[in-house]
Amino acid sequence: MPTDEPGDEPPAGTPAGPPGGPPAGPPGEPPAGSPDELADLRARLSAAEAHQAQLTRQLATRPDRHRVRSLVAVLLILLACVLTPLSAVAVWARSEIGDTDRYVATMAPLARDPAVRAAVTNRVTDEVVARIPVDSLLNNIAPDDRPKLGALLNGIGQALTDGLTGFVRDQVQRVVDSDAFATLWTDVNRQAHTAIDRMLTGQGGGAVEVRNDTVVLDLAPVIARVKTALVDNGLAPAARIPEIHTSFTLVQSDAIPKVRTGLRLLDLAGFWMPVLTLVCAVGGVLLAVRRRRAAVTAALGMAAGALLLGIGLSVFRAVYLDGLPAGVDQAAAQAVYDALVRYLRSAVRVVIALGLVVALGAWISGGGRWARTARSGWHAGLGAARSTAERAGLRLGPVGRFVHRWKAWLGWAAVAGAALAFVLWSYPTVLVTLCLALALVAVLALLELLDEPGRPDGGTPASA
Repeated sequence: MPTDEPGDEPPAGTPAGPPGGPPAGPPGEPPAGSPDELADLRARLSAAEAHQAQLTRQLATRPDRHRVRSLVAVLLILLACVLTPLSAVAVWARSEIGDTDRYVATMAPLARDPAVRAAVTNRVTDEVVARIPVDSLLNNIAPDDRPKLGALLNGIGQALTDGLTGFVRDQVQRVVDSDAFATLWTDVNRQAHTAIDRMLTGQGGGAVEVRNDTVVLDLAPVIARVKTALVDNGLAPAARIPEIHTSFTLVQSDAIPKVRTGLRLLDLAGFWMPVLTLVCAVGGVLLAVRRRRAAVTAALGMAAGALLLGIGLSVFRAVYLDGLPAGVDQAAAQAVYDALVRYLRSAVRVVIALGLVVALGAWISGGGRWARTARSGWHAGLGAARSTAERAGLRLGPVGRFVHRWKAWLGWAAVAGAALAFVLWSYPTVLVTLCLALALVAVLALLELLDEPGRPDGGTPASA
C-alpha cells in the first residue's frame, strides 16, 4: 500500500499551501487564518459575549420583577378575601333598605313563628286587660243592687280578673292565629319599611323605631283589631279602650349604637364594595406568575372569608341572646334574629358555593396529574359518545367544523354568559349557583360533542 512521504506531490486538483503554513482554502477564498477571518471570528465572539451579558442582566432582574408581581398579587388576593364578608354585609344592608319586597319577605315568616305569636299574645293581652274599664260593667245594674254587686265583686275580684284575662287572651289568640294577623303583620312591616333606614341612621319614628339600644315594633294596629273582636264577642266596655301604642322588641343590644355606624357605611358602599372585591381578586390573579394557582387560591380564600362571616353570625347570635334583659322573650328574640340574618346567611352560602365552583374549574383546567386525568376521562367519554353517534350516521358537516374552529372562543363565551347571568340575578341562591354551573358544564359538553373537524379539502371527517 502506498504511503505519502514528506516529499511526495499532493494529489491533482489540491491547491498547495505554503510550506510550514496553514493549508490553503478553496480557490477564490482567503486562506485559513487570514486577517479577514480572524476579524470575523472576533466580531462573532464579541456579539456572543454581549448577548450572554444581556441574558445575565435579564436573569438578574427577572426574579426581582417576579417577586414584586407576586407580592402585589398576594396583597390584592388577601384584600379580596378580607373584603368578601364586608361585601356580603354591605349587599345585605343595602337590599334591606332599598327593596321593600325584600324587607317584607324578611319579616313575613315571623307572623307564623310560634314564639313570636306567643310573645305578641302575651304583650297585647296585658295591655288590653290593664285598660279595660271594669267599673263600666256596673252601669247597667240598678242603683239599689250595686252595693251588693260591688261587695260580691270585691270577694271574687281575683277570680273575675283571671276570667277576664282568660277571655281576652282567647280573643287575642284567635286574632294572632288567624290569616288576618299574617296580612296585618305584612302590611305593618311594608308601611314601616323606612324604619330600617332609621335604624341605620339612628332616627326614630314610625311603626318601627329605635329607642337608644332597642328596635321596637308598634303593635297598635293589632290591638285595634283585638278591640273590635272583643266588642263583637260581647265585651262592650272594650270599645272604651283608648288607642294603645305598645311596643314589641325586635332587637335589643348595647352594641346597636356602634353597629349602626358600621352598617351605615356599608349601606353607602353597598354597590361598590362587591365591585372592589372582584377587581382586587381579578387583579391579583392577572398579576400572579402562576395565574391558575392564584385563581384557585383566590376562590378558596374568598369562600373561607364568607365561611368566617357565617361562623361569626352564629357566635354573635349566642352572645346577643345571652345579653338580653330578663324581661325579653328569648325564643321570640331568637326567631327575630334568625329572620333578620336569613338572607345574609343565604349570601354566605352562595359565596362559599361559588368559590368552590370557581376553584374546581380553575384546578381542573390546570396541568396537574389528577387534573389531566379528569380531562382525559372527560374527552374520552364525550369522544366515545360522538363516535357512537357517527357510526349511527350522524354527520354534523359545517356545524361541526365551525365548532371545531371556534370551540375555545365559544367555551369562553359560555363562561362569560354564566358569570353575567349570576351577576344580573337579583338574589342568587345556592340552587341558582349550582344550576348555572351545571348549565355551563352542559354547554361545554355539547361543544365537545359537536366538535367534528373536517378534512383539509373540506370533505367528511376522517372518522367517517
